Amino acid sequence: MNKLEIEKLHFAYDKATPVIKGIDLVLDDRKTAIIGQNGSGKTTFVKLLKGLLRPDSGRILLDGTDLKTLTVAQIAKKIGLVFQNPDDQIFKNTVLDEVMVGPLNIGQSLDEARASSRAALAQVELVEVEKVNPYDLNLAQRKMVALASILAMDTPIVIFDEPTMGQDVAGKAIIRKVIENLQAEGKAVLCILHDMDFAAAVFERVVVFSQGQLLLEGEAREVFSKKDTLQQAYLDQPQAMKIAQALGIPGNLLSVEEVMTAIKEDEVKLP
Repeated sequence: MNKLEIEKLHFAYDKATPVIKGIDLVLDDRKTAIIGQNGSGKTTFVKLLKGLLRPDSGRILLDGTDLKTLTVAQIAKKIGLVFQNPDDQIFKNTVLDEVMVGPLNIGQSLDEARASSRAALAQVELVEVEKVNPYDLNLAQRKMVALASILAMDTPIVIFDEPTMGQDVAGKAIIRKVIENLQAEGKAVLCILHDMDFAAAVFERVVVFSQGQLLLEGEAREVFSKKDTLQQAYLDQPQAMKIAQALGIPGNLLSVEEVMTAIKEDEVKLP
């Protein structure tokens, strides 16, 4: 089912300064992007979903089970989190050993962990560096190693924190394919993003955080069409949508491909 129900969620690191303020939200198997400015509560929110933090009040239900009744180890078998900074996860001396840590920790045998880790490295196109020290790789590659370590755990829910940061076009294409493959396998994918273009092109649903509260949520095309509301959260529309609006193309287009199709079909005349 892969369903997370968040009810009246509150959290503060310092009781005088709340970070999460009464979030009510249901997350299902639709690919979902969580967007918002720095300090809006996004990363704290996903750490609560992962069980790395515990709510001050409210609850999080995973397929009907309250997370407070589960240990972090039990949650790890259900929810995988790829941190924004891969160096927060990496500590082994070879890429393969690093990717195997998660699978071994959730009970896979040595052979199973090795096989699942190599399959995960194939997905992120890093098979050839399995014997390399992760810190001999560049930041974009280390992010892929961290991503592979979570893929190898085969959790039904996968959360990415800023996966496209530092990635070039080829890297973003790999991440997009990974996300699409996860959904095809019936897994739920959540992603914290500052990249509005990637969010618009890849995700079905968008959730907007602002100052620890849920400002807006819905289908990507609908959310990104609400320019004035997005500006309240200091967010911009995707470039393709802004170009389409400037050209007078109707329909709140989300991608360059959609814009080009509209032009080719003579729905708009270029100036």
